[in-house]
Amino acid sequence: MTSANRHIVPKALRGWVLPAALLLLWWLASHFGWSTSPLLVPIGKVWDTAVKQTVSGELWIALQASLQRDLIGLAIGCATGLAFGAALGLSRLFERMVGPTFHTLKQISLFAWIPLLSVWFGLGDSAKVAFLSLAAFFPMVLNTFEGIRSVPRDLIDVGRVLKLNRRQWLWRLVLPAAAPSILAGFHLALIYAWLATLGAEYLLVSGKGIGNTMIDGRELFLMDLVIFGMIVVGLVGFSLNWIAARLEQRLLAWRGRSIAQFRD
Repeated sequence: MTSANRHIVPKALRGWVLPAALLLLWWLASHFGWSTSPLLVPIGKVWDTAVKQTVSGELWIALQASLQRDLIGLAIGCATGLAFGAALGLSRLFERMVGPTFHTLKQISLFAWIPLLSVWFGLGDSAKVAFLSLAAFFPMVLNTFEGIRSVPRDLIDVGRVLKLNRRQWLWRLVLPAAAPSILAGFHLALIYAWLATLGAEYLLVSGKGIGNTMIDGRELFLMDLVIFGMIVVGLVGFSLNWIAARLEQRLLAWRGRSIAQFRD
């Protein structure tokens, strides 16, 4: 691609080209009647539903419920995952004793835990939070473990030369060196927890949530409500991903720019 072609679309708007094209195709299909299926609702009807949901406050109630579960589950999963992953990475004995069991459990599909959690915690928020915690736990453990085990040997030798005690060695050498992998784990945990939020609300249907809004639309065959819910889910996911990326970029500013940032 030549330099001139690169600047046809401003850099800040390039990510919106595909959504804009899909919206245009959607409008053309509904406007010109390319499909008679009731599944293809006009954009205007979805917009009216969005306005109604926003003005009535139903959207904010559903979003608050979903995000509250998401953030609580994320916090629990990341905190326990960080501690467990650090223990695996720092202690060979702990890894030999617990590692095989953990690596077996991580192979179980996340949704396979739903029946067990529903028996233990019921169908309310406790079961959903437990499910979200599991979704965040596994990527946090794996990335923390890999980050600590990937600390360069030379850095460990530097700690010995400086005669750092155990605490200084952990906080000044090991964790900073493992920080990129740990933050990558947090980023994945954030994404997985949000995806699991919708899964939990679909399978554990008790209570409010944006997933329950979409279920209501499906049961009443209100495709405008379903599509509106999908758009909200996508926008929230995009926002969470953007926040995590900015946080990761700020905390790892000491690494300098990556090769991706030098590309136009």
